[in-house]
Amino acid sequence: RRLLVRGARVTAVEFDEALAQSLASLPEGGPIGGNLTVVREDILRFDLTQLSSGYKVVANIPYYLTSNLVRVLTESTNPFSRAALLVQKEVAERAEARPGQMSLLSVGAQYYCDVSLGPVVPAELFTPPPKVDSQVLVLKYRRDLLFEDVDTKQFFRVIRAGFSQKHKTLQNALSGGLVISKDQARELCKAAGIAPTQRAQALSLDDWYALYK
Repeated sequence: RRLLVRGARVTAVEFDEALAQSLASLPEGGPIGGNLTVVREDILRFDLTQLSSGYKVVANIPYYLTSNLVRVLTESTNPFSRAALLVQKEVAERAEARPGQMSLLSVGAQYYCDVSLGPVVPAELFTPPPKVDSQVLVLKYRRDLLFEDVDTKQFFRVIRAGFSQKHKTLQNALSGGLVISKDQARELCKAAGIAPTQRAQALSLDDWYALYK
């Protein structure tokens, strides 16, 4: 309703049938100016290419969906311009993490987007109230990617290998994840200027790029 009042054209994707029906008949006279389209579908299966270029994403999403949704949105051939996602506070902080606390989520989000944190939304503002607070995760899609000449599929293959055994050293995780010997993994790390005994969460995006190269 707030978006419609501001004059936005809204495509509301809702999986729950009852909620989708309630969206289609908003109070105060229904869809303002005919600018609301309700689609009853799983957002992970929704065709993002049908949206106008530079669309924005506004959503309140459950914990289990966050990583998959961020991946689907950022890897789309028709990427968004900005996103404001209300997620669990802990998840928002993970996405915005710095080297030392990195994860697959933070590496993926920060590779494609400028990531920042918006307002914290206390648990008591929800009905029923959850056990944790939430926070707005703000993503601004990078039109110019961080690195040139990157095969994204291979880049993230290396990263997934590094995080495949997060409690092991980078050398051991890469060995298992890339199916190479520990000696080969150690040499890859040294060639990239990275200590083989570090763990994946300690690496920056520049470190991952060096390792990929």
